This record gives sequence, structure tokens and C-alpha cells, in this order.
Amino acid sequence: MEASWKTKYKKAVTFSYDDGVTQDIRLIELLNRYGLKATFNLNSELLGHPGMLFRAGQRISHYKIHPEKVRETYEGHEVAVHTLTHPNLTTLPDEEVIRQVEEDRKNLEALVGYPVVGMAYPCGGVNNDDRVAELIKTHTGIRYCRTITNTDSLAPQENLYRFNPNVYHVLEYDRLMEMGKAFVEATPDEPQILYVWGHAYEMDFHPDDWIKLEEFCKLISGRDDIFYGTNAEVLLG
Repeated sequence: MEASWKTKYKKAVTFSYDDGVTQDIRLIELLNRYGLKATFNLNSELLGHPGMLFRAGQRISHYKIHPEKVRETYEGHEVAVHTLTHPNLTTLPDEEVIRQVEEDRKNLEALVGYPVVGMAYPCGGVNNDDRVAELIKTHTGIRYCRTITNTDSLAPQENLYRFNPNVYHVLEYDRLMEMGKAFVEATPDEPQILYVWGHAYEMDFHPDDWIKLEEFCKLISGRDDIFYGTNAEVLLG
């Protein structure tokens, strides 16, 4: 077993992106340019499906990565569960919660060829609760689940099955840069984790957002006192 990042570092940065859309390809190129790592949360039964989103008078692609391209596309990063078909798990009976999570995990594991242990809850609003978290913990191979509830705290969290992120990428750009600058300048005595999440397709609605995300990548990258890892490497390390 590899040593924990905490033996060498006091700070870690990780990214998490949902839905497995084709815009992930551009995002991965950007992350790789700066030596950053992310976890990508996929719905295995929706892979390869076409789709479009309409917002503020704009039409944006929501095409999903094809199954045969998953391993190649996400190489060097982490693939994690987002359920089979993206339902709100809090509305489902116990057996369906377990099926949506565990079958997605097995499908993705077969595609990538390594253990899939992470997850991000699908849907907005109230998308997780104690019942769902306990089902996942008890009946699946998942070891951590990310919510969509941002927290100001950078301390490692005890409840990894309802893990709260810090900032919703460039849709909260001021917060993103403020937290990033403070994080870079900090010299903490205890471990800190900066966790950024979002959806790659969102940046196509405002192309300047790709530039904004690159500015954040420049800010946060290349530091010898920061560990850059996937969700699993950071949360389970």
C-alpha cells in the first residue's frame, strides 16, 4: 500500500467533474498541462448517448463519451460512479439505490480495468441523505461519495460517504480564486484539502470560463508543498 500524501505534504488539491461529457477531453488536456488530477463521475448506461442542453438562449452539446473511449480518455485520472442513469437516489427504494450504484461501479470497473471506489451523487437540490449514504457504505464497493454542498472548511472530513466539496469551479469564480490564493499562501500545521467540482460542459456556455479555469490552474499548480491527486488519492490517502 502506498504511503499517505500526508507524510510529505500538508496541502492537497483535487478536482471532480460529472456526467462523462465530451468536453472532458478538453478539460483533461488543460489539467494535464498543469500537472493536475481529477476524478470523473460517469453514468455507465448513458455513455455514448447524444444530448443537447438549452440555457439562456444557447444550445450546448451534452454528448457522452463512448464506452470504448473511457479508458483512453480518462487515463492518468480517476473514473468514479455517478449511478447508471442519473436519478435522485433519495427518491428510490433501497434495492434500486444499491443497483444504481453497484452496477454502475461494476460496469465502469470493466471499462477501465482497475478498482472503482469513488462516487459523486447525481442531481441537484437535496441529492443525498443518511439512508442513501448508509446503503452505499454497507452494500456496495464504494468508499467515498461527494455531495454538492460546499463547505468553507479545508480540513479532512470524517464522513466520506457525504463528503462536502469546497467550490463549484468557475461558476463561483470569485470564490474559486479567493480560496485558491489563500490556499497557496497558507502554511498549515494540519492537512488541508481544496476540492473543486463541476461539469465541463458548463464552460461552453461562457467560453471565457475556459480561460478563467486556466488562470486558476496556473495559480494552484507547480507548488512543491501541494499534493496533486485524484479524489481517491486525496480522500483515501
